[in-house]
Amino acid sequence: MSHYAITITRQFGSLGRPIAKRLAERLGIEYYDRDIVEQVSRETGLSVHTISDEEESATNRFWKMKFPLGVPGTNMVQDHIFEVQRQIILDLAEKEDCIIVGRCSDYVLRDHEQVIRIYIYADTEQRMKNCVNTLHLEPHTAGKMMKDVDKARELYHIRYAGYFPNDVEHQDIMINSGFLGVDGTAEALEMLVRKKFEIGKDPDMTD
Repeated sequence: MSHYAITITRQFGSLGRPIAKRLAERLGIEYYDRDIVEQVSRETGLSVHTISDEEESATNRFWKMKFPLGVPGTNMVQDHIFEVQRQIILDLAEKEDCIIVGRCSDYVLRDHEQVIRIYIYADTEQRMKNCVNTLHLEPHTAGKMMKDVDKARELYHIRYAGYFPNDVEHQDIMINSGFLGVDGTAEALEMLVRKKFEIGKDPDMTD
């Protein structure tokens, strides 16, 4: 049996990243997010700015999230980066069970033998609360980031995948993270993943 892969596509402020990380912990598998960007940087020689720490302004902290790879540039450069990234994602899914966040992984792994493609969203009010209470953004900054980051992700997805990230024709599970919260959403997704791939629950796993 081939390794299974889970792709996570999400709205900004839906807390898709912490949900993905928690799900990986519950399943006991690897979780890949910015690690992919770092590997792309090593393979291409292009520098990648890391997210600033909590002491810096919200604008600086989240600026690079407007660019899925953190490297705005020409189409030729972005195309090259995407191709390197695509191969990294394929290699990861081939060698181990894993969760991959964003970067058109749902499209890249569309033909993988065992894949679950998940889209995480939340209503505007809940995302605003998440941005303010969890991401520690000022309300006016949160609203702008929700709009800007989602728009950038949509444009990136359209360009390389050919469809919007929330297209029901290309996602297997769409879940509102505001309904159960981070831990509850991860727990619900774990149940679905184990059911789909017929994975037994680790007897040492505790909630």
